[in-house]
Amino acid sequence: MKKLLITGISGFLGWNLSQLARQDWQVYGTYFSHALEITGINLYKVDLTDLLALKKLFLETKPDAVIHLAAQSQPNFCQKNPELSYKINVSSTINLAKLCAEFQIPFLFTSTDLVFDGTHPPYKESDRVFPINLYGEQKAQAEQEILNVYPESIICRMPLMFGIPSPCSQSFIQPFIQTLKLGNSLSLFEDEMRSPVSGKTASEGLLLALENCRGEILHLGGKESISRYQFGLLMAEKLGLPTDKITACLQADVPMAAPRPKDVSLNSTKAYGLGYNPPSLGEEFDYLKPYLV
Repeated sequence: MKKLLITGISGFLGWNLSQLARQDWQVYGTYFSHALEITGINLYKVDLTDLLALKKLFLETKPDAVIHLAAQSQPNFCQKNPELSYKINVSSTINLAKLCAEFQIPFLFTSTDLVFDGTHPPYKESDRVFPINLYGEQKAQAEQEILNVYPESIICRMPLMFGIPSPCSQSFIQPFIQTLKLGNSLSLFEDEMRSPVSGKTASEGLLLALENCRGEILHLGGKESISRYQFGLLMAEKLGLPTDKITACLQADVPMAAPRPKDVSLNSTKAYGLGYNPPSLGEEFDYLKPYLV
């Protein structure tokens, strides 16, 4: 069985990916801040900004492919902590790309829909990146750097993701669910549009890209463009939670360190051609309901 190294395996997407990947791969995972155990998976605490530590890991595990998920993905944190987030989002990515080039193994990097400015959706892979916050800038820079270092790298731009939490990390909907269960009000943006998918669907797309792509950029968005407010209403309806506590607000109503684009919905037609087929959001929630409430 081939060996797959997943960085950031303790995170929401890392944990979801590990559950799917271990069906066909011998999975190894790295974490840094959040120790955990996953049955049947070898885990390593590694500082991804330490090139020597990474090389030692590669020599010990001898991976056949790497999916790099580890990141500082909170835009407000990145905006306030540019040097620290740069080390995680850019420097560690370059380190991994160099090692994968040296070992001549596939390298898949997860980027973000926030590399776009939100003015001309839905975005295709060929559209010009123009981030408006530091997190998006760092991901855009990482994309360019790894293609310079290792042109065979695969870049998957990910949408907003939701679903089953890992033992250490939840998706953005878990606080929503808890708020509604407590009978409290929930205010969500009606002027921020995304193309969300579940962690399971995103993981299926990543493994599909790993098997079928080299030296390409791929968008793995869902088939529906939806505001956070509309998403919240659908979530509550499908999970049997009260909808009357959900109200709409505007981005301008909430002070944030990092500016947010209005609409970064992704055009994922290219991925559909490879067999990527995200369910509707309603179907996603039907599947997830036993795990969420």
